[in-house]
Amino acid sequence: MDLRKLKKLIDLVQESGIGELEITEGEERVRISRSGPSAPVVVAAPGPAAAAPAAPAAPVPAAAPEAPTGHTLKSPMVGTFYRSPSPGAPAFVEVGQPVTKGQTLCIIEAMKLLNEIESDMAGTVKAVLVEGGQPVEYGQPLFVIE
Repeated sequence: MDLRKLKKLIDLVQESGIGELEITEGEERVRISRSGPSAPVVVAAPGPAAAAPAAPAAPVPAAAPEAPTGHTLKSPMVGTFYRSPSPGAPAFVEVGQPVTKGQTLCIIEAMKLLNEIESDMAGTVKAVLVEGGQPVEYGQPLFVIE
């Protein structure tokens, strides 16, 4: 597959916001996958008769900022994280805000159901670890409360 076609496919993935695109032409196969807000990752594999491709070069991660310490509230499910009850509404909580046990901190949408996630302790929100609209995994840290 020529580079111009690959560039067009990468641009398509970036502009559309889709998570992954896989195309097979004859014995050529290309998979373009977004790994977050950074540039997409492109994996090109020859047909089944050819040798296995070399692993693509991974970007070098930047030095991570020092994480806040305290109790970490983790996601109880897989879904889409929302900081506010509706688009344009203020977030349930902000960094530095005191919270009580049982107070709603966010919503996780899973299979078209909106699940309110409540604080499991009283304290102060030290960090919000996920941006609104991002997918979250089971056990993924969402908030740091101290």
